[in-house]
Amino acid sequence: MTSRAEPALPQPASVRRRNGMVERTLAGISQAMEHALFAEETARRAGLLQALDPRVKVLAMLALLIAVALSRSLAVIAGLYAVTLALAWASAIPLGFFIKRVWLFLPFFTGVIALPALFITPGPPLAQLPLGLAITRAGATTALFLLLRVSTSVSLAALLIFTTPWNDVLKALGVLRVPDAVILIFGMTYRYIYLLLRTANDMFLSRKSRVVGRLSGAEERRMIGASAGVLLGKSLHLSSEVYLAMQSRGYRSHSHTPSVATFVMRRRDWAALFIAALIAAAAIVLGR
Repeated sequence: MTSRAEPALPQPASVRRRNGMVERTLAGISQAMEHALFAEETARRAGLLQALDPRVKVLAMLALLIAVALSRSLAVIAGLYAVTLALAWASAIPLGFFIKRVWLFLPFFTGVIALPALFITPGPPLAQLPLGLAITRAGATTALFLLLRVSTSVSLAALLIFTTPWNDVLKALGVLRVPDAVILIFGMTYRYIYLLLRTANDMFLSRKSRVVGRLSGAEERRMIGASAGVLLGKSLHLSSEVYLAMQSRGYRSHSHTPSVATFVMRRRDWAALFIAALIAAAAIVLGR
C-alpha cells in the first residue's frame, strides 16, 4: 500500500503577511550593514582610485563637485557623470551596484522636489496631461538639471567612500585643515550608526520572537511607533553616556583619527590632482 504526500495547501494572505513588517525591517537593517561592509571591502581592492593619496581624492572630488554645481550645460554634467562611471569601473567597483546605489533612492527624494517644476515652470507646453495639467519645456529642463546634478554629486561622494577607508578620509580632512568639530561629527556619526542599527536589529528580533499569531494593521503601526520611540530614547541616552565618557577621559575639543596610514605624495598623485583640476576647470568654462 503506497502512501502519497498530500499537496501543500496555499496559505491565506493573512498568514503570509504575519510579521511581514518585522521581517522587512530586519532585512533592511541587514542590507544596510552589508552595504557598509561592502564599501570597506572595495576600499581595499586594487584599483585606480584606491592607489591614490586620500588627500588627492578629497581635493579632486571637491573640485568636481564645484564644477557640477557651477555648470549650466546638461551635456557637461552628463560628461562628468560619465567620467564618474569610468572611474568607478577603473576602481573595480561593479557598475550595476554603483548605479543602483544612487538611482534607487533618487526618485524618492530628488524626484519629489523636481516633480512640481514640470508643471509650475512657465514656458511653452511639451506635453498635455489630464485635468488641465501641462509639462512645459522649461520645467522638463529644470527637473532634468536637478536630477542630473544630484545624481552626479551623489555618485562622486559615493566614489570617494567606496575607494577610501573612512578613517583615511577623516585623517585627510584633518590634514587639509577641516575644523575638528566637523571631523568629530563625521566620525561619530559613521561609528555609532552601526551601534544604532545593531540596537534596532536586536529590538526587532526580540519582538519577532515574542509575537504569536497574526498582527493587525493597527497593532503593526503601534509597534512601529513604540519601537521608534524606544530607539530614540536609547540614542539620546547613548549620546549622554558617550559625552560623559569623553569628558572623563580628558576630551577637550580635539579629535583623534584612528588611522595608521601614512600619506605620501607620489608622481601619480600629483598627476591625478592636475588632471582633476583640469577637468573641473574645463567643465566650468564649457558649462557657462
